[in-house]
Amino acid sequence: MQRRNFLRLTAMSSGLLVLGPGFWRSAYAAPSRPGPGPYGALSGTPDAQGLRLPAGFTSRILARTNEVVPGTNYSWHGSPDGGTCFATGDGGWVYTSNSELPLLGGASALRFDGGGGVVGAYRILGGTIANCAGGPTPWGTWLSCEEWDGGHVWECNPLNPSQGLRRAALGTFAHEAVAVDPVGRRLYLTEDRPHGRFYRFTPAQWPSLASGTLEAARLSGNALEGTASFRWVKVSASSPAWVQFERFVTTAFDGGEGCWYDSGTVYFTTKGDNRVWAHTPSTGQVEILYDDNLFPDSPLHGVDNVTVSRSGDLYVAEDGDDLQLCLITPQPERIVSPFLQLQGHAGSELTGPAFSPDGHRLYFSSQRGTDGQGVTFEVSGPFR
Repeated sequence: MQRRNFLRLTAMSSGLLVLGPGFWRSAYAAPSRPGPGPYGALSGTPDAQGLRLPAGFTSRILARTNEVVPGTNYSWHGSPDGGTCFATGDGGWVYTSNSELPLLGGASALRFDGGGGVVGAYRILGGTIANCAGGPTPWGTWLSCEEWDGGHVWECNPLNPSQGLRRAALGTFAHEAVAVDPVGRRLYLTEDRPHGRFYRFTPAQWPSLASGTLEAARLSGNALEGTASFRWVKVSASSPAWVQFERFVTTAFDGGEGCWYDSGTVYFTTKGDNRVWAHTPSTGQVEILYDDNLFPDSPLHGVDNVTVSRSGDLYVAEDGDDLQLCLITPQPERIVSPFLQLQGHAGSELTGPAFSPDGHRLYFSSQRGTDGQGVTFEVSGPFR
């Protein structure tokens, strides 16, 4: 019997998985499986921007690498990666975007007015290396993560040009993404290495990130059967946990990628085994919400950045495969379906999915575009 079939039978025969809190909590909910999405099928042919979208949705290109952003005097950065949106207080918003260039790095921002027009673009972080993903804070800053073994997290003001502050207490390792739990007052971090760890950080004085305690997770139990939990082991912030003595008592996660907090749950992805995980800090529970070995005909492979919409749909971007942005619905049936597909961008990856504060617009990038140069998009439409 093939491993994927064995896992599928095991999951089904275990009485069906019991999932996490918030919108995922549903007794006897099955593992995520492929099916029709809430917005219907994608268009048969791509639009003028190269996107296949559901009916009623439209797209536009906002910025291209090494080109001046229309309406501004700012040249957009290369290798756009993780991003998110922040309200500006005047009806507009800002979309931040990291640059994963190995030597230049940093992060930039696009500023929008209340009607969605671009009214500014500027750099919010410079002098860093390979800034991959990151995460927003409840107090309105952008945490930009450096993805190399000596990398750090940098805290930036998304509303004004700035250079950011290094938050060394959050660890020295190949950072990918970070999520802030405002209830438990902790941060959760992924490490993009085959032997990477899943970390949490407890500030010494909330909400300051200047000092605190860094820990790595130790997984116990079976996350596919919903019986797993985390224990936490204190580690040094000066080097990756997998080179410390604590590597013997902490768990390796194969290529940690996106990380997002919503409704009491921390979601994160691991690209090495194509899984979407959910951790409930209040109970310590850990579950696998999606594993492409369970359903090999699923559209979702190459899991990467994640975000959650107002309706509770979990959006997962693909690195490679057929360049789709997929969603997992929160209903008890938990259907995995493609929301959009980018064509003509072979060799690229989808990065930085994020919704505008009102939930009506979705932003993301093709990191290498059609010719090695990144492209940042906006999709508008009847998001539920």
